[in-house]
Amino acid sequence: MRSALKTWMRVLLACTMAVALAPPAGAHKIKHHADLTAAEVLSQMNDASKKLHTLSANLQYTKVTVLVDDKSTETGQLFFRHGKTPEIRIEMQKPEAKIIVFKKNRGEIFLPKINQIQEYDLEQKSDLLQQFFLLGFGTDSNELKKTYSIEYLREEDLEDDTTALLELTPRKGNISAQISKIQIWVSEESWLPTQQKFFEAGGDYLIATYSGVKVNRLLPGSTFELDAPANAKRVKMN
Repeated sequence: MRSALKTWMRVLLACTMAVALAPPAGAHKIKHHADLTAAEVLSQMNDASKKLHTLSANLQYTKVTVLVDDKSTETGQLFFRHGKTPEIRIEMQKPEAKIIVFKKNRGEIFLPKINQIQEYDLEQKSDLLQQFFLLGFGTDSNELKKTYSIEYLREEDLEDDTTALLELTPRKGNISAQISKIQIWVSEESWLPTQQKFFEAGGDYLIATYSGVKVNRLLPGSTFELDAPANAKRVKMN
């Protein structure tokens, strides 16, 4: 898998985690103290995933390369629709525009600056993608626990929100080769994710933050089509 695809596979993982933890409006609060357990948080996730149809959110990704102490940040929007096969659209706006669509074992990245569409056939990576989808695309918490060892760490104040901090450690080698562990901060008021941290096997990490999350609003089918110019050059990357 080429480096660009690896990067956006990690982005896809971040997105699936957002969907996994995003309950519909009105989800109830269960506790507000440090005696929460992983089982209680997973129960909330399980109930929410059964009711989730669409999701949209503002997003920010901050990638940290530890060895050279480098930090880069991208901001944009996320759109998700749950169907027979989940559909995801990511619109990155700053510092450079790009559109990423994942649909039916196919990935496309449109780079407006060079008017190019990069096409990826993900069929051979379907097992890995399915493991990522276990993070909440209609899969219950029992399936999630088959893939990750899940621990509730503590309560933590993040911005103006009290959050429950979970840590997920992959049980399977095909995931741990990409991600060594994941930390998720979940609001105890809304039970929406406020921040996630993905640790790569080599020590680098990606911080994902979400705001303005909206669930179960109408997203037309055109949302998940790559609206690139007709003269954009298509390049098969694998």
